[in-house]
Amino acid sequence: MKAIILAAGRGSRMKKLTSNKPKCLTNINGKPILEWQLEAFKKAGLTEVAIVTGYRRNLLTKYSLVEFHNHNWAKTNMIYSLACAENWLKQTDCVITYGDIFFDYSALLSLKNSTSDIAITYDPNWQKLWEKRFKKPLLDAETFKLDAESSVIEIGKKPTNFKDIQGQFMGLIKLTPKGWSVLHKTINKLNLLRRHQIDTTSALRKVIETNSATVTGIKYDMQWGEVDLEADLLVYKNYTL
Repeated sequence: MKAIILAAGRGSRMKKLTSNKPKCLTNINGKPILEWQLEAFKKAGLTEVAIVTGYRRNLLTKYSLVEFHNHNWAKTNMIYSLACAENWLKQTDCVITYGDIFFDYSALLSLKNSTSDIAITYDPNWQKLWEKRFKKPLLDAETFKLDAESSVIEIGKKPTNFKDIQGQFMGLIKLTPKGWSVLHKTINKLNLLRRHQIDTTSALRKVIETNSATVTGIKYDMQWGEVDLEADLLVYKNYTL
């Protein structure tokens, strides 16, 4: 199994903090997010790591990772970046992470151990974190529902109440070559503009709604975080990683 980090975007909502570096190099407790991720991969036994680059790619060469470059990074979203790593996705099972999240390596182990073609981790205690990050948590959350077998049956819509949310997608996903094939075929049915701009939860929702594959949800209740705004850095200031 291999690991892929999606780190093409600048993260413009971080303002001056990403004016001269990609968001994955934002410091959390004195260390770039990317380095926290690489430590987690190592602990989980994931030694083959690639990174999808875009904005300020030159600053990432020192990590000596396999590189897939998204030349169109400024106008595309996560799924487009993911497709840049298709050579790996077609060949072997892969764990994929957003470039702006940190997590315990146990999240990676749970994905590695999953037998599903498509599996994602989710945080059932998401509301506590969202209340620290946002004044109105519901406005910045997405629907997330599971059935009795832990299959995701709804994801990525705007919730109307907290009952619509059993957890939040964290930005970690495992794909087998079969899982990637299903996801890729589903996305290719969209028009060109939509293919370029679709995000991960919207893509997964398409897979679910078309009954193309089962998306398995894996509960994660350890510490993690997403860095999307400058204010997030204050939230994680006292985290022990």
